[in-house]
Amino acid sequence: MSKKENIKYEANINQLLDKKIYINVNHLEKGDYELRVINKNKLIVKTTFKKK
Repeated sequence: MSKKENIKYEANINQLLDKKIYINVNHLEKGDYELRVINKNKLIVKTTFKKK
């Protein structure tokens, strides 16, 4: 049996035109979640959502 080689992928992303963060929750399990946004160890935004 031969060993499988690990393939490393690398990509360069050009500077984005906007400053948005997208969170894809498709692969999360069903349930309640809490999202916290922190800057310099201080809580900026805290929100909750439910994945059905």
